[in-house]
Amino acid sequence: MTGETTVRTAVRIHGRSSQRKALRALLDALPHHGGHLLVAGEPGLGRTTLLRWAARSFRAGPVLHLGPGPDGGAHVTVEQLLDTLRAASAAAPVLVCADDAHLWDAPARTALDRAVRRLSTADRVGLLLSVASDRAVAPEFARLPVVHLDPLAPSGAAALLDDATDGVAAPAVREQLLAEAEGNPALLVALVRRLSPAELRGHRPLPRPLADAAALAEVAGGAPSGPSAHARDLLLTVAAAGRAEEGSDVDAGLVHDALRHLRPEPGSGPHAEPGPGPRAEPGDGPRAEPVPEHLVLAGDRLRFRSPLVRRTVHATAAPERRRAVHRALAEVLETGGHRLTGLLHRSWSLGGPEPAPASADRLAAVADRLAAVAADGAVPASHRLRATAYARSAELTADGARRAERYTAAAEQALLAGRPDRARPLLAAARDSAAPAAVRGRAEWVRGVTELRDGPVGDAHQSLLLAASLLAADAPADAAAAALAAADAAWAAGDLPACLATLAPEPPHRPENPAPGSDGPADARGAAAHPAAVVHDHRVGMRALLEGRLDRAGAPLGQVVERGRTEDRPQTLLRSAAAALLLGDVDAARSGGARALAAARQLGSDTLVPQALEYLAYAELRAGRHPQARTHAEEGLCTALRTGQRNTAAHHRAVLALAASIEEEPDVVARHVTAALDTARRHGLAQAATLAQWAAARADLGRGRPYDAADRLGLLVLPGPARGHFAVWRLAVPCFVEAAVLAGRHEDARAVLTDFADWAAFGADPQAAAQLARCHALLAPGEHADALYRRALDRHDEAGGDFERARTALLYGKWLRRRRRPREARGRLGTALAGFERCGAGVWAAQARDELRALGAAPQGTGTGAPARLGLLTPQQLRIVRHVAEGATNREVALALGVSTRTVDYHLRKVFAALGVRSRLELARMVGEAEQDHEVQGARKTRRVGSYEKTGAEH
Repeated sequence: MTGETTVRTAVRIHGRSSQRKALRALLDALPHHGGHLLVAGEPGLGRTTLLRWAARSFRAGPVLHLGPGPDGGAHVTVEQLLDTLRAASAAAPVLVCADDAHLWDAPARTALDRAVRRLSTADRVGLLLSVASDRAVAPEFARLPVVHLDPLAPSGAAALLDDATDGVAAPAVREQLLAEAEGNPALLVALVRRLSPAELRGHRPLPRPLADAAALAEVAGGAPSGPSAHARDLLLTVAAAGRAEEGSDVDAGLVHDALRHLRPEPGSGPHAEPGPGPRAEPGDGPRAEPVPEHLVLAGDRLRFRSPLVRRTVHATAAPERRRAVHRALAEVLETGGHRLTGLLHRSWSLGGPEPAPASADRLAAVADRLAAVAADGAVPASHRLRATAYARSAELTADGARRAERYTAAAEQALLAGRPDRARPLLAAARDSAAPAAVRGRAEWVRGVTELRDGPVGDAHQSLLLAASLLAADAPADAAAAALAAADAAWAAGDLPACLATLAPEPPHRPENPAPGSDGPADARGAAAHPAAVVHDHRVGMRALLEGRLDRAGAPLGQVVERGRTEDRPQTLLRSAAAALLLGDVDAARSGGARALAAARQLGSDTLVPQALEYLAYAELRAGRHPQARTHAEEGLCTALRTGQRNTAAHHRAVLALAASIEEEPDVVARHVTAALDTARRHGLAQAATLAQWAAARADLGRGRPYDAADRLGLLVLPGPARGHFAVWRLAVPCFVEAAVLAGRHEDARAVLTDFADWAAFGADPQAAAQLARCHALLAPGEHADALYRRALDRHDEAGGDFERARTALLYGKWLRRRRRPREARGRLGTALAGFERCGAGVWAAQARDELRALGAAPQGTGTGAPARLGLLTPQQLRIVRHVAEGATNREVALALGVSTRTVDYHLRKVFAALGVRSRLELARMVGEAEQDHEVQGARKTRRVGSYEKTGAEH
């Protein structure tokens, strides 16, 4: 028996801001009109907690709690229930809470539904229900607007764990608890409660399994069971098959065949095979039973509605029946040629991790076969499946060194599958001081790469250095690759001395190929996927570049770029794209990034996809193609968050902030900057922080706030301890010079131009030479500025890039207007406006229009203004747009126009595509501009008519 940890009872709500916002909107509206909300989520996600929070937060009137029993009031007549609710809301609005409404019987649900239908918004009754989503929503509740509860994000789950334990959990224990809970707050708290203080602090081993049948059943509200033996076997077979499946659903045909092995038809043997006729699916046939309510049958796939219920069904089943189901699945899969999956189920059918002596040899043989098949690259399998196979092999391995090696291989595969949350506990299980240095080095390598993508990069740097040291004797090529990854970590942290020290010259012996002996595929660690020569050349070139020796950097980095033109391995292609960016070869960087993306997708390396998109986004930014950079970064952000790579997500947010900074979206810039800086500050990401701060300053400059921009950028580019990332701050110098000149800080602007001139001469930034000429023009006296602006424009023509050229043309046009050269100014400003419109730089285009208006030469309408664009819409779409611009939700628009919500959704998608807007805020802004233009035109017409009438009267 283990002791229990006392869990704090007053635990805050974590990770539910959007749900609480929806509930708060309902509560705030009740003094004026009634409303309804349905809170849905699987057991343990906090439905009851949210309802209690809403009840405590409501202060405008009484709160009524309805339950399914006679005392709860749900079994009264509809009239009685209506009278009660209307009487309660006569003097003040009333909130009605009904928790676990899915447990009500049909008459109670019907009575409540009818009462709600007969209530009007004037009754000021708010109905807040909660239902479990592990079964279908009852039809009586299907029409209510729904607030969905999803599992907590890693950050929310971690905050909840720290809150529940006062932060005393050991790091390894913390990682295992978070992975085992899978974002379910109630399960996380139940697991903590199960541990003794010694186990929580890591002084004693954790119980196995960590989430046992009792803990799962407690959170799920009991062990789900079907109405018949067949239904119970169906539930268990789907649950068992899901342990090895890549996703949340399984092949219905596989389940059916396994059930036939489990329950042979009369007259067949215990291992009878399916006949040659068509395969019947669960739920088919006149005598077949319906699919249990906890399952969903979609085409030929079966899945549980709730992952927690799936785990509970499997854990609470009788051990013998569970093993029999795995045995049946193994027989079907092995017969069908699915070696790895079949072997996994075979291992689960034989027993647990501590077998009896009589079967120890058999289990050891299965463990060896599992590891061998998982390592066979010719066997088709996902990284997630290989991770599961390696982990199961490790569980069945008695030898400590081999067990540590297999747990490490499992962590490698989990990382490639985009599951760092799974990799960390596997690495904790791989710790074994008796393991060889090479095995411990591989574990540190995987740990370092995990932290590099989703943790403090300073910790990643140290782990990768340790990995290089441990691998040096037995695997020097792997050691060199680990050292290069350590340099990547120092680069991300902005630690130039550490980066240079890590890139120190290698030992003389450098094998051309990675050392053999890995259980996993060649790209498992993310470094052995490319030749040692690539690692060496990248290392030499990167160090020379950081030392300012471009003559020595070009050749080795160029070799890395060239190898990327013929490679098809994603890691080598990513190195090629990185080398191209260092050299300023934007086209090669785009090509390498695009090929790396395709290769990563083809191999199913989910963890590499957001990195390839990151290089693509940076390449597009360097080329001045902000819309393309935004497209790549939006996808990269989604995939990075899905695969648990918060550091990579921070870089994508920085790119999105930079892309939005040239558009008319200050709120979008602020949102991405805040999110990027939040991760950057906690994980030491100097590069992402510098880019995000530059984006905020560029947005200020574009909106005509040079003082704010100069203050922000001064911290990044002026010498001092707060200076930005060593490889990024120079990119922000042109913005700082412009802001500083406008703010009257000419000396500060001149102070940074020497360094920027060196950067421009370096040749790694194709725009730098033109930007340098523009900066000199801003600071030059009148007799020299004209020639400098012209030189800058000539350089822009050589480098390309609409945005930077348009910025120079805008500044030149402003200078010409101040010099009273209106015809020349008109030409430059018109060119600037066209360039800004071409690249979507709306906020800068507005500056060009203002300058043209100041010249008395406002640009003619081209049919792309707000009124003209709105004129492209149908009358129905215009009605919907006007309601949305006033702040109405889709449901409110549907009610106002007497159409369905689906119709509103359809028309809005068409509207967004036709107008080229991305948000409801942009749409509202466009409508406002159109109405303002209409008022101006109306006023002008009125003045013309008044003038005509006056003239006519005089005549």
